[in-house]
Amino acid sequence: MKRSTIFLCVSFCMGVIMGSAGQGNAEQWPAFSSDLTPPAPDYSRVEYWAALPSIKDKADELPKRSKGLKDLQAEAKADVFFVHPTIYTYKPTTKYIWNGDVTDIELNKKVDESTILNQASVFNAAGKIYAPRYRQAHFFCYYTSQKKDASQAFDLAYNDVKSAFEYYLTHYNQGRPIIIAAHSQGTQHAKRLLKEYFDGKPLQKQLVIAYLIGMPTPANYFSQIRPAISAEQTGGFATWCTYAKDYYPLEYDYEQYKSLVVNPLTWDTTSVYADRKLNKGGVGLGYKMTSAGVVDAQRHGGMLWISKPHILGAGLVHTKNWHIADYNLFWLNVRENAVLRVESFLRNYSGKLPSE
Repeated sequence: MKRSTIFLCVSFCMGVIMGSAGQGNAEQWPAFSSDLTPPAPDYSRVEYWAALPSIKDKADELPKRSKGLKDLQAEAKADVFFVHPTIYTYKPTTKYIWNGDVTDIELNKKVDESTILNQASVFNAAGKIYAPRYRQAHFFCYYTSQKKDASQAFDLAYNDVKSAFEYYLTHYNQGRPIIIAAHSQGTQHAKRLLKEYFDGKPLQKQLVIAYLIGMPTPANYFSQIRPAISAEQTGGFATWCTYAKDYYPLEYDYEQYKSLVVNPLTWDTTSVYADRKLNKGGVGLGYKMTSAGVVDAQRHGGMLWISKPHILGAGLVHTKNWHIADYNLFWLNVRENAVLRVESFLRNYSGKLPSE
């Protein structure tokens, strides 16, 4: 492998946390109001989707230097509803400060070239990918003392995700198996969506798996949807938040320690160490595949701990919070697992699929 800073610089690849300096609790923003709210998306129009099976988009792509991988959406028997993380992290240049504008060309480009390319594309061998654009809450909402305003911004974002999902169910799904996949803020909304539409509801029978990544989720978060504790288990959920070994984030005591962790190298919830040899390959800067064995993984409390990535120049890597690389570090393992779970679901599904 070339001397690389693929993981040292993965934030530039992902674009998930950028340009947010100086937007902490000390700053006050105008109160949330309808005047500061961007127009609602119309999900009957393709431009309000970051990914659809019917259009060419970044979710269709395959990493550079990958061999033998194919975009199999055209023949897929399952769907993937993907909810992207916070990309609206920079200083607002319009009056829409609390929520991103889905007609903002610059913001949409950042969404497409970061999370849709790096995360949603993981699933293009397992299902047809549907990823809505939504009025995402600004990164500031996670840190501001203006909690009521932030809550309203998150509610607005969720209502878009909900509207997109309802449109998807009515016009696209047709009873097909569903993977719910998300990251960070997307996971926040996906958890709410699962409670409202799947948990103990008829739609739960169509759930292949929910990948609820980058947001702490307790094992008992849902009433009926259980943790997925093996690689082929369907109908459950998997979750992890990635940190450097021996690191404890500030929120650990009140949030992180309660979280379920599914190890993406073993797909179980034990604390057994998973050697990096189990890692089939990640995706780094420039959307390039890494060699296999790039990083190990082990559950510790409510965290997924990793050692320094096995790359040239690893001594220069001092990252402690690997949030932005939750998918990228285990990219090929997640991809193969999604395919495996769809196959398992189809073998065991007692209902009749639309294509039958």
